[in-house]
Amino acid sequence: MNQIFSLFAIYISLFLFGMTVMRHGLMQLQQNKMKTWIYTFVDHPAKGFLVGILVTAILQSSSAVMIITVGLVAAKYIPFKHSIGIILGTNIGTVVTLEVLAIDLSWLIFPLLIIGIFFLLTKNYIVFSIGCFLFGFSSIIVAMDGFQSLSYPISSITSIYNWFLITNEYTALALSIGISLTAIIQSSSAVIAMSMSFMNENILHLPTGIIIMLGANLGTCTTAWLASLGGSKESKLTAYAHIWINFIGLVIFLPFVPIFSQFIEQLSSVPSQQLAHATLIYNVVCSILILPFTNQFSQLIQRIHRTPLK
Repeated sequence: MNQIFSLFAIYISLFLFGMTVMRHGLMQLQQNKMKTWIYTFVDHPAKGFLVGILVTAILQSSSAVMIITVGLVAAKYIPFKHSIGIILGTNIGTVVTLEVLAIDLSWLIFPLLIIGIFFLLTKNYIVFSIGCFLFGFSSIIVAMDGFQSLSYPISSITSIYNWFLITNEYTALALSIGISLTAIIQSSSAVIAMSMSFMNENILHLPTGIIIMLGANLGTCTTAWLASLGGSKESKLTAYAHIWINFIGLVIFLPFVPIFSQFIEQLSSVPSQQLAHATLIYNVVCSILILPFTNQFSQLIQRIHRTPLK
């Protein structure tokens, strides 16, 4: 049993390592212009929304984009109300990896690893950056295969199997798992990816996976909140807005998880793809509902936290 959990921890570390290396390569390709993009083009919530999607899709980390955004708001490069569009965009941009990972790409592992390692040995920074991306992405695929291979051995342990049964029955437990795991490992993508693997083995049900995803979206807010501590009142409001957006989405969607699950099941028969599609649709719907009312929402956040801005 210890060996199984050790391997599981290794695969989690490999997933996070792959995300970091892939992100580094993509940032190098863009010559670290992400911050410039954000404060140059974000003069309207709709533009901020699109920039949030693009930058998060490139960096593959909503937490990283939120840290940049909080920093820019604290430095008064962008006003608080314009940061809301970015927040809405980050929630969608981070789904790109999940949609790709929902496809079986195990046949690409060795070609990507070999090409990636070869590119990493070059001195050309563009080729090196591409090598980082390929090596990081292949590491993520290896980790996903690892999650998949360990799903059955882990569930064969009686106590763990019973725990999964309870998780499928109790919404609060699934929600707590999503929030706490994401807050600990600081990656909602990793938590959702693990859920996808367990769903492929029919250990977790789709409604449970969706609830864990809702919790993961809320759990990822801890990074921006920590980054705002000790900062300006505007940066704190940005972190609070991030929390409120995901909390409101959770509260609205939670009662409709059974109906939502039935709809998602019509889109695909593959469990991992179902959860990826559910994550995308949930984030798109939440963003579209709030985007037209960003000014009113920013005023509401100021009232709730009694922090009026001039």
